[in-house]
Amino acid sequence: MATEIDVRIDRSSPVPLYHQLAEQLAAAIDDGALHPGDAFENEVAMGQRLGLSRPTVRRAIAELAARGLLVRRRGVGTTVANRTVHRKAELTSLWDDLTRAGAHPTTTVLSLEVVQDERVAAMLDLPADSELLAVVRLRLSDGEPLAVLRNWLPPAHLDVTRDDLEAEGLYAVLRRRGARPVVARQGISARPPSPSERRHLRMRGNEPVLTMTRSAFDEVGHPVEYGDHCYRASTYTIEVMVDER
Repeated sequence: MATEIDVRIDRSSPVPLYHQLAEQLAAAIDDGALHPGDAFENEVAMGQRLGLSRPTVRRAIAELAARGLLVRRRGVGTTVANRTVHRKAELTSLWDDLTRAGAHPTTTVLSLEVVQDERVAAMLDLPADSELLAVVRLRLSDGEPLAVLRNWLPPAHLDVTRDDLEAEGLYAVLRRRGARPVVARQGISARPPSPSERRHLRMRGNEPVLTMTRSAFDEVGHPVEYGDHCYRASTYTIEVMVDER
């Protein structure tokens, strides 16, 4: 049976009724009153219970579905989606973003080696023969695999250790070493996962991965890191702010 969430609608407020409803239902999901996989109250029953029209309730549910909080399946109905990480496209660490969202991130370092890579060196504006620390990590959130993170660090950070990277986020490690990214070239895309990515992320079927590449530099233009990350698209969203001022 679907859980009935206590919703308070203020009909004197200038905020549209559907948005009031959507925000309170979203808060219930974020706070854990509704859990992933829970059946969601039928829109007709909810409308009758709250004294709202069916189009108003339907619009609120559509907004939550568009935000990745609800999933509609034919023959099953509407259920609460698996937890999705919403991340703004800015210079932040995934570890820090997860922590702020109330999750508990952990990291497994899959490989750590010193390499030479002309392509990555070019992305960091370094000589082609520069030695780089290549790191591959598996990031988990509350024990569930979320991302495979590939990073290359410039020569100044070749001594970063596996223990450093499994204890906290990469940007926290770099900040302690005096390296702070302030500007970056960043790209976002999607593609099919590789066999190893599929295995590490425990993916099935034809689910794609969301990818983000980033070349980050400090305030005087020194390279900080190059990253090529992939995320489970079903549990990860990147939000981009557009300002036309």
